Amino acid sequence: MSNTVSRGALWLEKLAPNAQRLSGLCPSVQVADGQLNGEAVRFIAVVPDANNHYPRAARGEVGLLEGWTLAKVVSETVAADANNAVKRPIVAVIDVPSQAYGRREEGFGIHQALAGAAGAYANARLAGHPVIGLIVGKAMSGAFLAHGYQANRLIAFNDKGVLIHAMGKESAARITLRSVEALEKLAATIPPMAYDISNYATLGMLESLLDISNPDAPDENDLTQVIATLQQAIHDARQSTRLTNRLGADNRRSSQIVRERMKASW
Repeated sequence: MSNTVSRGALWLEKLAPNAQRLSGLCPSVQVADGQLNGEAVRFIAVVPDANNHYPRAARGEVGLLEGWTLAKVVSETVAADANNAVKRPIVAVIDVPSQAYGRREEGFGIHQALAGAAGAYANARLAGHPVIGLIVGKAMSGAFLAHGYQANRLIAFNDKGVLIHAMGKESAARITLRSVEALEKLAATIPPMAYDISNYATLGMLESLLDISNPDAPDENDLTQVIATLQQAIHDARQSTRLTNRLGADNRRSSQIVRERMKASW
């Protein structure tokens, strides 16, 4: 297997062209310090690494090394900006097919590594860093929870290559004792079960859904649109560290009711 240029790596380079990568990290976590509208921004992506020490994480999955490295990078960003009145935005460029499944991963505590990453992103958001998740490809399972889900704002490309779900189709089909075809037919009627980004958008989690001409070979208009959307998301994220902006969609009505009833009971 050879390294391939993932969408995550591609868009990291597009957003921070020629920026030197942060040194001392595992090759599968790439960090570039760039600028948006003259403001310093830290961009973070998880990318494939054919020579990954853990083969289960060779194709861009988030595993032990990736989880702890994300936690390290984000936590160091928070610490570096602790005394700054204005905190640097952090943009998670998201193209992650899954968490890394494997006996070694489970034995060495992948749950702790991924929780460390998710916790670091949450801490950054609560500390005042605008955290933006830019979903350019897959955002699957625990990998998405660890890398990007804790963002103040989530932006996604309206493209068939963008998939968001808790479980891959083949795995979900086995668990539900269905064929993949039967699962897809059922998912078409139940938005939370669907994989396509248009159904996910109805859940209210996305701040923006962008029509990009070609996510694998973006032109200048695509890049201009993404940069403008990121700038707006950063501005909006500075207004609140909470995630209440995710609760407004019709398909989150039950979530709103549950929260209201829990608040009334407590």
